[in-house]
Amino acid sequence: MLIVIAGPSGVGKGSIVRALRDRFPHLWFSVSLNTRAPRPGEVDGVDYWFVDHDEFVRLRDAGGLLEWFQVYDDMKGTPKAPVEAALAAGDDVILELDVQGAKAVRALFPDALLVFVTPPGRAAQRERLFARDPHIDPAVLERRLDQAEAEEAQAGDFDVVVVNDDLSRAVDEVAAILQARREAP
Repeated sequence: MLIVIAGPSGVGKGSIVRALRDRFPHLWFSVSLNTRAPRPGEVDGVDYWFVDHDEFVRLRDAGGLLEWFQVYDDMKGTPKAPVEAALAAGDDVILELDVQGAKAVRALFPDALLVFVTPPGRAAQRERLFARDPHIDPAVLERRLDQAEAEEAQAGDFDVVVVNDDLSRAVDEVAAILQARREAP
């Protein structure tokens, strides 16, 4: 099974994915490539594979990415080979992507489960973005919040929408969906 957790910046996708991986150790997590510099506390190969622009473009042009997009000022993408290998081995794979990436994955894997995560409101999302990066440029923050509105308008293209108003409840909701999907004939 291929599961995609997606949504706007600052909705808690990473927190949900970490909790799901703790709950379901068999989930294989695909670490995305990113051309931006690591934020404080981020670890190469754990949070992202941090690569330079030239390496990213080389891999993209060689067909080595499942999906990729320019996100704000950076390029992000999912390496194709490890995902395909994990699925071929019978592993459940979980991806944490933006909305564009989720749609690209759906085009390649129509049976993928797409979960759209939304914040309980714009004020909560603003607080989360600021907590994640207290030095965020106010213009960048506003751009991300504007983009969130556009992305939320696409939530209907996903299999399920989960409001992350309480992390534990949101994780329980996604876990129940995964379990039901796994048990379906």
